[in-house]
Amino acid sequence: MAKQVIQSSDAPAAIGPYSQAIRVGDTLYMSGQIPLDPKTMQIVEGGIEAQAHQVFRNLRAVAAAAGATLDDIVKLSILMADIGEFAKVNEIMGTYFHAPYPARATYQVAALPRAARIEVEATAVVPTSALAADVQTGWRETFDQTKGQ
Repeated sequence: MAKQVIQSSDAPAAIGPYSQAIRVGDTLYMSGQIPLDPKTMQIVEGGIEAQAHQVFRNLRAVAAAAGATLDDIVKLSILMADIGEFAKVNEIMGTYFHAPYPARATYQVAALPRAARIEVEATAVVPTSALAADVQTGWRETFDQTKGQ
């Protein structure tokens, strides 16, 4: 299967040699998002709360560019500079996702790019309707359109 690059101007541009996301078939692999404001490319101010909200907004923008939503995410990996802020991140995450929630792993790391407090990467399954937009007309639709000719 071919790899399709997914990019959104509503999320920060890549700050290295990677793509915001890659779609292969119906699977969307989203690169880690740090709390960069896509307009200024600067880390948002306001501590872990503001940073967590920005990360989830960035992920939502990348998912939307692929025809998906946050509810299509099946796996999240959360990297945090301070696991002591986990309860706040968990609370904020709950405002962006609905049951059934994605599988998730959370890790404390020594440091993140640009001194961010949080980074989140995700894997999603793109809805069939979004995939159908990329597929050429099937035999059945062609047959139905020519019926009676």
